[in-house]
Amino acid sequence: MKREAALKILNEVKESYDKIAHDFSRTRKLMWEEFRPLANYIGTGDKVLDLGCGNGRLLELFKGKAIEYTGLDNSEKLTEIARAKYPVQEFLVFDGLEIPFPDNHFDKIFCIAVLHHIPSRHLRQEFLKEAKRVLKPGGKLILSTWYLWQKDTYWRLLFKYTLKKIFGKSDLDFLDTLEPWGNISQRYYHNFRKGELKRLIKRTGFAIEEFGVLKRGSNKNLLVIARK
Repeated sequence: MKREAALKILNEVKESYDKIAHDFSRTRKLMWEEFRPLANYIGTGDKVLDLGCGNGRLLELFKGKAIEYTGLDNSEKLTEIARAKYPVQEFLVFDGLEIPFPDNHFDKIFCIAVLHHIPSRHLRQEFLKEAKRVLKPGGKLILSTWYLWQKDTYWRLLFKYTLKKIFGKSDLDFLDTLEPWGNISQRYYHNFRKGELKRLIKRTGFAIEEFGVLKRGSNKNLLVIARK
């Protein structure tokens, strides 16, 4: 995918989440149970970046922990909701790629269900390099992506957009799709294969410490714990 097309899609992702922000937040009030063990990666006094924080619900994992939390998202509407829910915490809007913090600033970065919304291999690698830049040496990246190969709905969308790509009617890459949110908008996502995600993380310069699948009913997420 050409950079210009990828940046256009990235902006469309932002606009999509702005449109569905209140409905999305209503369906994402609490953190899902399978993610709760991720709180064990937090230590007292850690500087934590919630990269792609949405409505801030990840904070539910950190109750009672003495940390310095910052939430970052490119959706202004979701950031407004997060600020209203958690007024004592810091939530900032960014462009989706350049993280507005200095090098070696954070102890931990959580990036939950975000990377699959970044279009093109090159932009995904830029995104991860920025995360690595602001992590302290030895700091950890806790990252998850959707894993939708088991869903019948995904295969229908994949077939649709694969045909469009073959016939030159789509700027999307193979394994990219657009998922409708009712009649309001549609969200771009890339469906990672396990090996593909591992290679991307390693190519960015992270050392993978753990790799697995989180399950909730028929829903699955790939989980990576990586160290700078």
